[in-house]
Amino acid sequence: MDFELNVLTRASLAICLSGILGWEREAAGKSAGIRTHMLVGLGAALFVILGELFVMRFDGGGHEQMRFDPIRVIEAVVTGVSFLGAGTIFVSRGKERVKGLTTAASILVTAAVGMMVGLQYYLVACGITVLIFVVLHVLGWLKEKLEKPVDHPPGGHA
Repeated sequence: MDFELNVLTRASLAICLSGILGWEREAAGKSAGIRTHMLVGLGAALFVILGELFVMRFDGGGHEQMRFDPIRVIEAVVTGVSFLGAGTIFVSRGKERVKGLTTAASILVTAAVGMMVGLQYYLVACGITVLIFVVLHVLGWLKEKLEKPVDHPPGGHA
């Protein structure tokens, strides 16, 4: 029972932290928003927890023919999430402009936050979420301000 409550706690934290990142993307009008990020973070945490369960269940339990490598779980999560993120990237043919790279990257790092929660590194996961939020929101705002053209008053000299 204690393990089940621990799993639910980890799942809840993964959803909350991932939701913060998804909220930022949704508020910015990006294709992958709060629900996508929440599910990615939750899924990553659950896959790590499943890896933990497999080790607990089968390690040293007389299953010599069964080998379980938790690193493969992480590799599978990264591969799957990268495939999902690739679906958010669009190329505009006329302008030769690529869009969605930051959202794809946010999906990938959201999975990493979920895996940190799954591994019970709660403080690290919270701190990393803050750092990611700063990168997405604060630096996004700063980039927007710096790229905005300067308006000159009518009749003034440029």
